[in-house]
Amino acid sequence: MIRNLLIANRGEIAVRVARTARRLGIQVTAVYSDSDAQAMHVDYADAAVRIGPESAAESYLNIEAVIAAARESGADAIHPGYGFLSENARFAEACAEAGLVFVGPSAQAMRDMGDKAASKHVMEKAGVPLVPGYHGDDQTIETLSAAAIDIGFPVLIKASAGGGGRGMRIVERETDISEALDAARREAMGAFGDDRVLIEKYLTTPRHIEVQVFGDNHGNVVHLFERDCSLQRRYQKVIEEAPAPGMSQARRAEIGAAAVAAAKAIDYAGAGTVEFIVDATHDGANGPFYFMEMNTRLQVEHPVTEFVTGLDLVEWQIRVAEGDPLPLAQDEIVLNGHAIEARLYAEDPARDFLPAPGHVLAFEAPVGEATRVDTGIRTGDDIAVAYDPMIAKVIAHGADRDGAIAALDQVLADLVCVGPITNQAFLRRAITHPEFVAAHLDTGFISRHGDALLAEPPGGLEPALIAVSAKVLAERQVTALELSLIHISEPTRPRLIS
Repeated sequence: MIRNLLIANRGEIAVRVARTARRLGIQVTAVYSDSDAQAMHVDYADAAVRIGPESAAESYLNIEAVIAAARESGADAIHPGYGFLSENARFAEACAEAGLVFVGPSAQAMRDMGDKAASKHVMEKAGVPLVPGYHGDDQTIETLSAAAIDIGFPVLIKASAGGGGRGMRIVERETDISEALDAARREAMGAFGDDRVLIEKYLTTPRHIEVQVFGDNHGNVVHLFERDCSLQRRYQKVIEEAPAPGMSQARRAEIGAAAVAAAKAIDYAGAGTVEFIVDATHDGANGPFYFMEMNTRLQVEHPVTEFVTGLDLVEWQIRVAEGDPLPLAQDEIVLNGHAIEARLYAEDPARDFLPAPGHVLAFEAPVGEATRVDTGIRTGDDIAVAYDPMIAKVIAHGADRDGAIAALDQVLADLVCVGPITNQAFLRRAITHPEFVAAHLDTGFISRHGDALLAEPPGGLEPALIAVSAKVLAERQVTALELSLIHISEPTRPRLIS
């Protein structure tokens, strides 16, 4: 049994993992960088350990510092959250060497799926459909160019070792392939230290549909249905929902079975997500689907799956890490209603979604039975330049998709976040756009409807919002401390170990 869980992360995911751990009676240890000493995730923990300066490379990505913090605090397990070290095989091995339970998959599973080209070979053997493309070892310009011509334009160049859109180029014509390959390889080397690329057929109307899978150490693997993550900017997800709009029961069973086959092919244990690209040109969510990659961790968008299944995925992670079999069999997992998540960021949509970190003058989120706001930010906090500028995940559930959209729009309307520039108004425009409501979705949605989604608000709105927010908060006599209690149950200042 896990008694003391160190969460090797920060922000909203650290708070979210801690919430489940505390409900299960597990002591929670936080880690923090110098800029996070007063952060919400630190306040939520029973104890906290400093692991370095603000730089992630010297703190949250510092394997030695995190392992030392676990030893110092007496932790017997580590949950990596997502991002940072969550898919680092060397970190999983370091945990095992230190006698710590790693709440995640095996290091070998991470390696199998961490290299895009290698993972496609594994999936091909498992019978999981792949996008037509070249995933070979020969990385000469001649071979790559010939492969692109053979596949047929347009093609997509992708960094073999990367993600998040880095090292990625769309090539429309043969005359552009050489320049695009050079640019993609330079970017891949700079971002991942590896300039290998793969080339795939570029789908002009793609839907990004992923399947939540779970495995245990007893040979069981199930799927918890699919999520549609097609609304993206710069290859980063903005809106996620479950289930995928318009998907038939037959296709749901088919794509779920493919995801389970993918997980079984690498003896997967823990939470994982198998991501597919769907050619939505003629049949929407029911078009041909192809394996894209597997994320060997919990996903940012896991709350929508929790809403439609009624399950706590972090609890499942902990149970599996403790050696228990999966709590439910496939036929016992039931899909209920619809859920949508919007990522609230400190960013400026009008400036190509550039990060806009800054001081949070006021933050207050409404609370409801069918809604949820996961955050690591409170009134008075600063959104640091050094980390991802996500403020919160805003999630709503409804009996159907229309109900979920209405509920989410209401939460976004009622949520108060004053200080940094945010994408709050953009999110409301996106989920209420007629084409989104009609579920006419693909990954080009935001760029295609940019004029409507990025429309400037009426002049003077921001000062008015600040004034109204200040007035409302003053009338309620809500102090910064009281605001923090909205998001932290049983708040206690943690024992600072170092």
